[in-house]
Amino acid sequence: MVSVILASGSKTRSKLLKDAGVSFDTVIAKIDEPAIIAALKASNAKPHDIVDTLAEYKAARVGSKHTDKLVIGCDQILVCNKRIYEKAATIDEARENLLSLRGKAHQLLSAVVIFEEGRPVWRHTGRAQLIMRDFSDDFLVHYLQMNGESILSSVGCYKIEETGAQLFSRIQGDYFTILGIPLLEVLGFLRTRGVLMQ
Repeated sequence: MVSVILASGSKTRSKLLKDAGVSFDTVIAKIDEPAIIAALKASNAKPHDIVDTLAEYKAARVGSKHTDKLVIGCDQILVCNKRIYEKAATIDEARENLLSLRGKAHQLLSAVVIFEEGRPVWRHTGRAQLIMRDFSDDFLVHYLQMNGESILSSVGCYKIEETGAQLFSRIQGDYFTILGIPLLEVLGFLRTRGVLMQ
């Protein structure tokens, strides 16, 4: 059977793949995301191209050292009113990000690039739209106190599968894409390589 590596430190992505019955090892790809995003923004790259490039960088970093395995690189970005959000570094920054998203629609783009024999062989980007409700200032204080620094691991400062669901009035799109990986499409590709049964 073909061996699989997930080039991501995301606990959520790892859990989704494990729960779906995929056997894999994890090797965290170390890339300078802020520098890559800044360079792509400077060249007027579109959000779809930015998230795809980040996923490819991660897969390439690990795939170049593990050419005998399938390497899954993933990334996700949040876009609102043409602004690309990055993960908040502090609770204060998370508060500012959530205030700027309050009452608005934003998009989550989750990209996957898979390397085989050291080169990209498959890619897909899922897209979801989320409408954040016009929550009260008191709710925001409560939300930040309740969740603490755990929200800093998510680009939108929320986990939709947990109390982050309370931030929204409507969600359109694939649930797995919102969690950071277009899982059904990935599983479909893995079946073509014999990792999962047809």
